[in-house]
Amino acid sequence: MRPTSGGRPTATTTSFRDRLERWWTTCVRSKQYLSDKQADFADVIDAVDPSSQGADIIVYLTDLPRREDTLPVVADVSADHLFALISVAGVGGVHIERRVRTVTELAIARILGEPELMPPGTARRFPCVQIEDGIRYFAPSGLRRLRLLSGMVRANRPWRLVTGLSKVLVGAFATGAIALATNTIWLFADTMGPWRMSAATILSIVAMILWLILDHELWERPKSPEERDRSVLYNTATVVTLVIGVIVLHVALFGLLLFTACLTLPPELLSRILGRGVNFSDYLTLTWLLASIATIGGALGSGLEDDAAVKEAAYGVRQRQRIEETRRRSNEAG
Repeated sequence: MRPTSGGRPTATTTSFRDRLERWWTTCVRSKQYLSDKQADFADVIDAVDPSSQGADIIVYLTDLPRREDTLPVVADVSADHLFALISVAGVGGVHIERRVRTVTELAIARILGEPELMPPGTARRFPCVQIEDGIRYFAPSGLRRLRLLSGMVRANRPWRLVTGLSKVLVGAFATGAIALATNTIWLFADTMGPWRMSAATILSIVAMILWLILDHELWERPKSPEERDRSVLYNTATVVTLVIGVIVLHVALFGLLLFTACLTLPPELLSRILGRGVNFSDYLTLTWLLASIATIGGALGSGLEDDAAVKEAAYGVRQRQRIEETRRRSNEAG
């Protein structure tokens, strides 16, 4: 990021530009430097080597969570090296662009040594401590862990689970389609009632989540007391990611099966089996049960997916790299 005397800024905000009263040009590059969330700030500086990058200020963003003990870290800033390391996961899972922009402005103002350029209130909101190579900023007080957890789940992009697990979706839909052709299922749907249907839905979602975790070894097992707190955080993020992803899958199945039921099941045939007149709500009730059955079928279908495909669907890129690196070190130690 370099100040210039003319032209238009490529990636700065109006408020920051007005406070800074300078024009900025930015260059964005994607490159992996940080392989471990616990990497020392000094090691990151050595890996990036800001002085060789040909820019006045280097801001490195990572979606890996960083913590000091149990406190989520949002940024490490070195005025001497004109460098800032920002953890995107630390800012939370909502309003990410605005929050990252605020932390970036805070870091640049600190690097320039001009605190009056900091966004209003940020110095108070983000507590900081002096570290060996600069300043470390922590997440704002209040729900820090929840903010970090939401950032980690957001980095995993749980909505991708539907498109990432194609065999699961096909297996689930096939299960639901077969069940649709069984008139016993029609009678079950008509007599189960909302409480039993809700229980069936919850149990099917839980079954699929457990199957994914156990069959594809998504659960981290701490090998030391120091790793226990970290494992709790990552395992919680995994469960929340899968809950969101499987719910999205369940809703997608509901829509597909409702369309299929309306297209292939004549009202006259359904009415004859139920012994009464039917309307659209009966199709909704039937599809509700079919989606639960189909989700169970999807859990079985997930066994056909290889571990790499499941991890790619359930985790972000950096999380997968972290898991692979952890397993490599474990194998080397063993």
